[in-house]
Amino acid sequence: MCCCNKECGFIFGAVVGAVLAVLGGILIPLGNGIIEDTVKKEAVIEPGTTAYDNWVTTGATVYRQFWFLEVKNPIEVIQYGAKPVVLEKGPYTYRTRFLPKENITFNPNQTVSYLLPVGAIFEPSMSVGPEDDKVTSLNLAVAGAYSLIPALFHAVLETMIKRSNSSLFQHRTVKDMLWGYTDPMLKDTVGVFAPYNGTYDGPYTVFNGKDDISKVGVIDRWQGNTSLSFWDDKYCDMINGTDAASFPPFVNKKEPIFFYSSDICRSVSASFWKSLNLKGIEVYRYNLQESTMASPTVNPNNRCFCRNPKTTKNCTMAGVLDISSCQEGKPIYISMPHFLYGSPDLHQSVLGLSPSEEHHNTFLDVEPTTGFTLRFAKRIQINMVYGPSKQITVLKKIKDYTIFPIVWLNETATLDDETADMFKEELTSRIQMLETLQQVLLGVGLALFVLNLISYCVVRTNRNKRNMV
Repeated sequence: MCCCNKECGFIFGAVVGAVLAVLGGILIPLGNGIIEDTVKKEAVIEPGTTAYDNWVTTGATVYRQFWFLEVKNPIEVIQYGAKPVVLEKGPYTYRTRFLPKENITFNPNQTVSYLLPVGAIFEPSMSVGPEDDKVTSLNLAVAGAYSLIPALFHAVLETMIKRSNSSLFQHRTVKDMLWGYTDPMLKDTVGVFAPYNGTYDGPYTVFNGKDDISKVGVIDRWQGNTSLSFWDDKYCDMINGTDAASFPPFVNKKEPIFFYSSDICRSVSASFWKSLNLKGIEVYRYNLQESTMASPTVNPNNRCFCRNPKTTKNCTMAGVLDISSCQEGKPIYISMPHFLYGSPDLHQSVLGLSPSEEHHNTFLDVEPTTGFTLRFAKRIQINMVYGPSKQITVLKKIKDYTIFPIVWLNETATLDDETADMFKEELTSRIQMLETLQQVLLGVGLALFVLNLISYCVVRTNRNKRNMV
């Protein structure tokens, strides 16, 4: 009989609302647990998981775009010691990382080893011209020999330069400069990336995440070693993080992410900048920080990366990394394009550069739940150093050491529409559906509870007033 009147109806409605609100509240940890368990299962690197399918071969097309810094006044530099003036020429685009990992071996300690084959295919439709385009740039052999041969024997180098009719600068094709040519002075193959096609990076050994998902993809060994041997320092020789293709799931944007790059022979970190929408998927944008290439006077942790006080103003120069120790002694310096974040000395010694954070900084767009990198742009500039010499004719007018920019590259990839749709269908749409259900149940339940409770109180108050009259 009680349930037939308004008061019982409101009480029943309030109870229903409370039950719905509680159910919505219960679904939050329950749903999060389901999502977490699913991600942990699919993020493990083993056959049959989503992570493994994406790990074996790069799903997205990876391109390397090259811009040469062509010197416009080579004669003035050699004859009068003028500062080189450069003009950017490019891009010349190649498709890379199109080969799947090889020699995949699963180890007993929950790690997996593999080799990463290297290759490049020219993409004419994405380039400003053919590979046969010529550029005027630094003579790699002369600059390399200048640093490798002690000053005591520069007279011998002078003879070699004259006999081969070589000079400080040369006019060569894009293809030769990148992938190699037979140098007339050294009688050997020389090139910025020679040898490249048909070579391998690694072997790598990474954790598969089966026993600890927080370590999935983290590098255990590179070329069989748990640390590097390039820097003669425990800190600088550390191998930290992943290869940047993915990171352990459930990314915390308050913490930096770490990755190792064999291109620059060291580990680096990137910090969260902001959240972005990538084809309907929320991603965290991580940027390489200015402190990564800061001088040791600003960032003392970089002290062990300084190899040559002479060319780096007694280790006070920012923005360049001497990687000669991992390049068989060749005087190669890595920097961000156009010496972004570099010391004023770099921009004063080479004219024509225009650094821009938007176009020249490295970034990673990481999906926070899975840790997958869905878009990235790795931007690196390759430089070589040359300096004054009393015996080498083409260097007699040079006033000081010059770190000369040869070429900068932008290695980039982004997920395609098909992969984005699949990603949303398999993960983000389910998460959003679950979150929507949670919010609806919680919202409707609370609304029903409050409205029915208020209505019950109003009806009961009115009935009590009538009884008192």
